[in-house]
Amino acid sequence: MILQTEFSLSPRPRGFHLVTKEISVKLPPLPETGILHLFIKHTSAGLTINENADPDVQTDLGMAFDKLAVENDPDYTHTLEGSDDMPAHIKSTLAGASVTIPITGGRLNLGTWQGIYLCEFRNHGGARRLVATIIS
Repeated sequence: MILQTEFSLSPRPRGFHLVTKEISVKLPPLPETGILHLFIKHTSAGLTINENADPDVQTDLGMAFDKLAVENDPDYTHTLEGSDDMPAHIKSTLAGASVTIPITGGRLNLGTWQGIYLCEFRNHGGARRLVATIIS
């Protein structure tokens, strides 16, 4: 069986934000076993799975991504939507637009130290739309 639902995440400022709980409460009841695929419908934000315990990881990820795709690079030609837009597109490509998580025992089967991150790459990205597909 395949179930699909679409929902929004609360708006967040630029950065890496743990959203595992917010996503979990918006999902329908999960099957005993299966797969959850999450897809973000935006080109300036991403999804990833990473450390869920130490907030320094979130800070360091932001710093590393900012070094990889700097704002106000004079070589950018896509500049009409602000200085954070083109770097956000680059960062979105690096982070990716989806994650896939196994479902076991009716729960997301993440590792002890893993959480789902919304990677917000715009200064004011707004609410972000996700599509959740559950395959059982």
